[in-house]
Amino acid sequence: MADDSLTLVFGALADPTRRAILTRLASGEASVKELGAPLEISGPALTKHLKVLERAGLISRSRRAQQRPCRIEARGLAVADDWIAQYREMWEAQLDRLGEYLATITGKPQPLAEQPAPRPPVRTARVRSPAATTATGRSATPPETATAPRRPSTSRRRPHARKARTS
Repeated sequence: MADDSLTLVFGALADPTRRAILTRLASGEASVKELGAPLEISGPALTKHLKVLERAGLISRSRRAQQRPCRIEARGLAVADDWIAQYREMWEAQLDRLGEYLATITGKPQPLAEQPAPRPPVRTARVRSPAATTATGRSATPPETATAPRRPSTSRRRPHARKARTS
C-alpha cells in the first residue's frame, strides 16, 4: 500500500500545474476559483487536477455553503519524504566512503561536503549587438579589439582534385 501512495504522490507532483496549485496552497487556504484564476485552465481541468492531488493525500477540500476551500495536507508529503530520506542516507554513506578512499589514496583528507563542485570552462563567443554594427551590417568594432577569443576551426580543407582531361 505504501508503494501505491508513493506512486500517487510522485504522479501528482509530476505535473507543473499541480505543483503550482500546491505552491499557492502553501501560503494558505484558497477556493477553487482562487486557485484557477492564475492558471488559465478550464474549470473541469482544474477539478481533475484537484482530484488527483486529493487522491494522493496532498490536499483536502471541505464544503462551506457553495464554496469548496482547499488546503494543503503535510502528511501527504510524509510518504515521499520517508522514501527520499532512505536514499539520502544511502548516498551520504557512499559519499563518506568515497571521501575516506580518496584520503587514503592522496594522503589528504577530502571533505566532500565542503568542496565546491568543479565548474566547466567558460567559452565565450563573439556576439555583435545591434549598437555595434554599422548600416552595412559590419561590426563597428575592429577585430583586434574584440574581447572574446575565437575558436579554431575544426574543419579541414581538402585540396580539390583536378579531373584529368580526356580528349
